Amino acid sequence: MRVRGASQTIRDILCVAVTLAVVLVFLFPVFWMVISSLKPLNLLFSQEIRLFGFQPIFEYYAQIVQVGFLRFVGNSVLVSLVATAACMLMAFPAAYAFSRFRFRGKGVVFSLFGLTQIFPWIILVTPIFIIFFLLGLSNSYLGLVLIYIAVGIPFTTYMLFGYLETIPKEIDDAAVIDGCSATGTIVYVVMPIAVPGLVAAATHAFIVAWNEFLFALTLITTTGKKTAPVALATFFGEYGANWGQVLAAATVTSIPTLLFFLFLQRYLLKGLTAGSVKQ
Repeated sequence: MRVRGASQTIRDILCVAVTLAVVLVFLFPVFWMVISSLKPLNLLFSQEIRLFGFQPIFEYYAQIVQVGFLRFVGNSVLVSLVATAACMLMAFPAAYAFSRFRFRGKGVVFSLFGLTQIFPWIILVTPIFIIFFLLGLSNSYLGLVLIYIAVGIPFTTYMLFGYLETIPKEIDDAAVIDGCSATGTIVYVVMPIAVPGLVAAATHAFIVAWNEFLFALTLITTTGKKTAPVALATFFGEYGANWGQVLAAATVTSIPTLLFFLFLQRYLLKGLTAGSVKQ
């Protein structure tokens, strides 16, 4: 028994060590980005690796504030939040319908949702730009929001469908027997239980909208309306880049998604894992 207990302890230690190593590998680039954004220019291009032991500066952050980069971050926050909210309002009823009801063509329609994920976005840029230009939606936040909704709904519906499948349908039946309407069942019974799945799906939709570059670059032509990823690309010149500003801008751009994970991580973990096991 002692030998078995000792071997189990060794396996646990090895598991923790491997997990920490993997976490460090993934976090080190982020750590390096933040540290480098605080280094003086002479240390930024030095061959000597110095993670600590230098006087941090905030010059690069002051520079990106002066050029109005925070405005671009605000544009991204606005577009991403609106697109995420609209995406969730449409995706949740769709996922609920796929999960709870049987109707003709259900499998075909559900498969079409998946087919939308196989097309590379770049082949859609030209036709969408032409259509939006004719409709007067080019160079507008509304156009970007509509694109992000269309892009986010299919996969968001898949995520929510997987989570709703873990919620017993008997809960819906019990709510109806107690006199709850169909809408009331969804809003007051199913949605509170599905909060982890909703958070996971919303986080995915937000990150997709936040990181999107191609459509934002193509549709938005006014400098003041650009989103953070597009504005970040402007720090790269034809013959070089101001790497201090690039690192500072990249650090600031990472903050909103980081806050999402920090405040919603417990719900996010439950939502990502629950849909993989059917109860």
